[in-house]
Order: sequence, then C-alpha cells, then structure tokens
Amino acid sequence: MKRNASDLSAKKPLCVDLDGALIRTDLTFESLLAALKQQPWLLFLLPWWLLAGRSYLKHQLVHRAHVDVSLLPYRATVIDLIQSAKLTHRPVVLVTGSHEILARQVAEHLPVFDSVLATTRDQNLDGRSKADLLERDWGARQFEYVASGWSALPVWRKSCAAVSVNAPTLLVRQVAGIGIPHRDISDTESKWRTWARAIRLQQWLKNLLLFVPIITAHELLNGQALLAAALAFLSFGACASATYIINDLLDLDADRHHHKKRLRPFAAGTIDVRAGLVALLLLLSAGLCVAWFLPVGFQFMLVAYLVTTLLYSLWLKRVASLDVIVLAGLYTLRIVAGALATGISLSFWLLAFSMFIFLSLALVKRVAELVEVRRKEAATGASLGKLRGREYATEDVIVLQSLGAASGYLSVLVLALYIHSPEVSELYRSPEILWLIAPLMLLWVTRLWVVTSRGYMDEDPIFFAVKDPETWATSLAIAGILFAATTLSL
Repeated sequence: MKRNASDLSAKKPLCVDLDGALIRTDLTFESLLAALKQQPWLLFLLPWWLLAGRSYLKHQLVHRAHVDVSLLPYRATVIDLIQSAKLTHRPVVLVTGSHEILARQVAEHLPVFDSVLATTRDQNLDGRSKADLLERDWGARQFEYVASGWSALPVWRKSCAAVSVNAPTLLVRQVAGIGIPHRDISDTESKWRTWARAIRLQQWLKNLLLFVPIITAHELLNGQALLAAALAFLSFGACASATYIINDLLDLDADRHHHKKRLRPFAAGTIDVRAGLVALLLLLSAGLCVAWFLPVGFQFMLVAYLVTTLLYSLWLKRVASLDVIVLAGLYTLRIVAGALATGISLSFWLLAFSMFIFLSLALVKRVAELVEVRRKEAATGASLGKLRGREYATEDVIVLQSLGAASGYLSVLVLALYIHSPEVSELYRSPEILWLIAPLMLLWVTRLWVVTSRGYMDEDPIFFAVKDPETWATSLAIAGILFAATTLSL
C-alpha cells in the first residue's frame, strides 16, 4: 500500500525549495528586473556575468537590486506544511538556487527554518548540487523535499517523500513514478483568466481610438480602410499588452505595496516572472509582424509608442506633470497611428480636442489615486506622503483637479470652434445641430470630476466610463446628434 507523504518519521527533515514552492516567483529574475529598472545599462553586462558562471551572475545582481522579501507572494499551503513539521519537531531546511543573501533574508522574515542552503559567490546550487548536499547532510532517502520545477527531479530521486507544488502535469507523473510517497499541490485559478488579466485584454478598448479617423471622416463604408484599421488594432493590442507586462514586471515592488495592484498576476505570483518574459517577447513579435503589412508611417508610430511606453515605465512615470502629458500623448498617438494606417488625413481640430480631453482623463487617474491616499490618511491618522513610485503628494490634489477640469473644458471649447470651421459644412448637412453636443460634453466633464473628487472613480477612467450608465447615455445622445446633423436639412 502506498504511504502518504505525511506518514514520515518525525526525525526526517522537511526540505523546502524557495523559488516556485515557498514563494510564487523566482528571486533571481526579480533581482534581475529590479537591477535593470534602476540601471538599464546593466543589460549589456549580463552576458559577461553569465559567462563567468550563474553563481557570479546572481552575486552581481543581489548587490545591485533590492527585493523586499516581506512582500513576496508566499504560498499559504507550503507554510502550513512547514508549521505541521515544526509541531512534530522535524527539522526544516530552506533550499534554493537563489543567492544566500536573499535566502537568509527570507529565513529571517519567516523564522521557521533550522538551516539554509543557497547559492554562494563560488557555487550555484542547481538540482544536482541540492541532491548531493542534502544526501551528504541527511543521508539518501532520509529527507522529504518540497519543490515545483524540473530541476527538482534529481533531488526527489534521492528523497524519501515528495511534494510537488504547481508542477507541470508531465513532471507530476514522473515524480509519481519514482515510487516514493508523493502529493501534489496545484493552483485552482483559471490560467486563461489569469493571463487575460496579465496582458490587460480589457485595455484593448483603448485601441478603438485607431478607428476614430474613419469615423470622423465618415469613411465607415470604406472596406480597405476598415481592414487596415483592424490590422492596426491587432498590432497595437499585442504590442500594448507586451508593454503592460513590462510595466508590471518592473513595478513588482510598488504594486505589492498597493492595496489593489498587489493582486495583479505577476505581483501576486499567479504567473511566473519567466513566463511573463517569454509572453512579452511573443506578443512583441506578433504585433510587429502584423505591422509589417501596414504603411511605414504606422510602423514608425508603433515603434514611437513602444519606445515612449518603455521610457514611461523606467523613468517618465516618476516625473510629476510630465507623466500625465505623456499618457495623454499616448492616447493621441493611437489616433495618429490609425490615420497613418488607413491613409486618412487628420484635422487640427481632432488632434487638439483629443490632447485636451485625454490630458483631463490622465489627471483624473492621478487625482483618483491621491484621493484614495488621502482617505487612508484620514482613516489611519498617519501621513503616507507621496504616491509610491510617483512624485505626487496629497497636497497636489487641488491644483491637479483645477488643471484637469480646465483641460476638459478646453476640449469642449475646441469642439465649439470646430463646429464653426469650414470643414464641418463639407461633412454635415446641418452643422448647427452639432451645437447640442457642447452642453452634453460640459455636463459629462463636470460630472467626471465631481465623481473623482468624491472618491468614486476607478483608477482607470476609461473603464469607469465603460461601466457608467450616464456615460453610455451621453454617448448615445451624441451619436444621435451626429446622425441628425449628417442626414437632416434645416
């Protein structure tokens, strides 16, 4: 009869791997990302460090990056295993291929380990090295091993029992075939849903801006333009998802300090950092391949978007005022890219309107975050200072509200001036009907800022608008006005 992994002698140690088992991430890759965020030029030194050996690479990274081990996504099920082992007085050993500095920080944060085995400057602790060290210290078949990846297979072959944590199905079968007591701990969350959140599939809504030039030029029946816009939508969507992954990977520490963002897949560890790096490369490749079939002007704008977004993730997001202008510019850039993809000329009025309205929305995002911080300060009585990763303080709320509302109203002013321009008479039979849009836009902008000031705004105003009934009602009314101005003769 097969024994359960828990039916062990109390003297046999429980050896727990760190990366992927005790925590839902890999500390070496987290160190790499943290180091590159602070010093991007280190990317050129990585090949030389790797040539000197993995242990040397990990040693260099750990001294150039800070990882807050108190915020790492620890697995409650593995901690429960450790607590059960401690109750029966079994020794518990932390075993990891990560650098010993990080391993000892984890051991200090979770004071449940009797000893630590980790990579040093001179020795990289891979699977075979772990197996040899554990066999030397405890003897063959005299320890239970908890791990998650293929590198653990040599260790399991020398252990008396195995616990696989969220391991691939093929690996679980291999471990089961070793002939030792074995149990598997797997995540229950849907991988498809998790990946949809990781690539921010809902953010693809923003790429509908690529169709704005077709709509404003009344080219909705132009099949060639619609096909080009659809390809541009797919290209931008894939590349935008890649940039969201980059942003999340570089912002792991800041996200884990945030009450909502800590639940993002990479911050929470529901998706492995290495998988994220592979995914962003695949998404970038797919987006650039689709862009190959579109005009050079669109390709240029796509590259400009990628470069600007990368600079935003690394630096621009931390520069007050510049960050919101960049965000507004990225929205407007989508409209320009749509025009270049479809070959439709853009009017000055559309560009001016989009820049002002998107600046207002970008400021809404920042004010919403600051209002939430101010609410926490009022609830706790403690001063939280600036937004983490941003150069804004709660004292900035009033001036940002003023700037945002003014920008929103300026967009309505541009709309009013556009109605009086010569271009309008060429597109609409009764352009004077368009004046009805102005009060609707003024009402919508005013309500947007009142909602934000009261703390009811989601962090992303685009998704607030998608879920907001009043926004839908305003949009339908504006669509009706545009239809009437196009078809009716007064």
